[in-house]
Amino acid sequence: MAETNNYPPLDGNALVALSLRRAGVDRMFGVVGIPVTALATRAVTLGVRFVAFHNEQSAGYAASAYGYLTGRPGILLTVSGPGCVHGLAGVSNAAANAWPMIMISGSCDQGYFGRGDFQELDQVEAVKPFSKLSVRVRDIKEVPRCVFEVIGKAGSGRPGGCYLDLPTDVLHQTVSEAEAEELLVEAEKGVEKEVIGIVGQSEIEKAVSLLRHAERPLIVFGKGAAIARAENGLKKLVETTGIPFLPTPMGKGLLPDTHELAATAARSLAIGKCDVALVVGARLNWLLHFGEPPKWSKDVKFILVDISKEEIDLRKPCLGLIGDAAKVVEMINKEIKDDPFCLGKTHPWVEAIQKKANENVSKMEAQLAKDVVPFNFLTPMRIIRDAILGVGSPAPIVVSEGANTMDVGRSVLVQTEPRTRLDAGTWGTMGVGLGYCIAAAVASPDRLVVAVEGDSGFGFSAMEVETLVRYQLPVVVIVFNNGGVYGGDRRSPEEITGPFKDDPAPTSFVPGAAYHLLIEAFGGKGYLVETPDELKSALTESFAARKPAVINVTIDPYAGAESGRLQHKN
Repeated sequence: MAETNNYPPLDGNALVALSLRRAGVDRMFGVVGIPVTALATRAVTLGVRFVAFHNEQSAGYAASAYGYLTGRPGILLTVSGPGCVHGLAGVSNAAANAWPMIMISGSCDQGYFGRGDFQELDQVEAVKPFSKLSVRVRDIKEVPRCVFEVIGKAGSGRPGGCYLDLPTDVLHQTVSEAEAEELLVEAEKGVEKEVIGIVGQSEIEKAVSLLRHAERPLIVFGKGAAIARAENGLKKLVETTGIPFLPTPMGKGLLPDTHELAATAARSLAIGKCDVALVVGARLNWLLHFGEPPKWSKDVKFILVDISKEEIDLRKPCLGLIGDAAKVVEMINKEIKDDPFCLGKTHPWVEAIQKKANENVSKMEAQLAKDVVPFNFLTPMRIIRDAILGVGSPAPIVVSEGANTMDVGRSVLVQTEPRTRLDAGTWGTMGVGLGYCIAAAVASPDRLVVAVEGDSGFGFSAMEVETLVRYQLPVVVIVFNNGGVYGGDRRSPEEITGPFKDDPAPTSFVPGAAYHLLIEAFGGKGYLVETPDELKSALTESFAARKPAVINVTIDPYAGAESGRLQHKN
């Protein structure tokens, strides 16, 4: 008599969870509810750690940052309708930053679509503008193929966000375990990844020739180089050639900020006077002044290394090298090895960069050395910098957002290791703080995570401190509390008029808000600090404990500038 299979059939929730696990997913972020609670539970039983948030927006930011930190797509799970809409924040952030991420949302029953079903929305169309691929699963047998398809698409070529739509009726359908296995095997075979162009040897030779004959060469690198793990190649390139380098904000740490060829402190001179710029994994967008005068010389020759042909076509550089940043840099190093060149410490360009950098650092250090109380932004930032450096290796991951807080932090805080800075990024996204903290703690459990937040930035996601406590993540959140978006009431007397003139200014918050008590409500540790000694003590204690903490730092409400360094855009 033939043997019978007594295993119960798998429903859609179980098959999605199994497909994700088979595709290598072991972490997921989100908010559960109708119709995806069972999906999250099934995933956990299969070894996927599910981190449950209060808000899909923060969970989406976490998924996007997780994709950046690990190089594997971060997964966001949301409920239907409003949950999907809230999750769009994360998908769009992933798209803008070119980070691999997938949003998976439950959706209404296909048979009721268009008739006003619970939380009904055409989610595939809603997500399309922000995603590389949006797919709706129409039958349970499509589940494995669709899961593998979005995972392959999100992480190949130029990374970005993808979307997977799971109708309620599909999640309730079933297949046998044997059929599920056949579908999974077939899906694994059918994975297609985007083909990345291979740079020709003649293009590499031309790039090296441009660098070799430049009088004032500069190497610029960004988070595209970081996600490609190009740090070893870049270090070799910089130290072999003696060419100064300039990281974009999240490129900081690929080479240590303390490196003698770092041009960060001489940024204006470096980009204003260089004649050849090798730009690796960074876009010539607003962060780099579009590569145009007056910030850049009108005669500068750009060598642009990017994984996307469209990006190179858009920027029209002198030379475009399409490919993975790490592999292209390796090819450049190999070409240089056969006929080496090095600017040397006494080269006029190197000396000019170092002289200007030393001058600017000295000016900044003179300002930082002062203990200003009530606190300005510099005094606490110096104390935080020294505490972070004191941790050693593995270095903490620093999360930074806010107008003045992020701007000052970018100049003062020191990155010594790759992928240890997360900030508002290409899209200038405020509200990423707690989501990024949680992603960093999950992705790099051996590292302390330190958030340096403005009170406005913190407010977007402050409730997620409960998530920190619930999962006991080693995250210390430092809030620069100056009582508003930019600080105190900045209005002129003539602006304080009209029937609501007695209302607080649009930029103002409750003065002296006790943010430190928020985490204490959930069992975490809170600190209120107003002096250098109080801040040093709080940092020492919280860093050593490696437990969830909020340090509420009282800042002079008039210490900052409106809009930080982007005042001209306001």
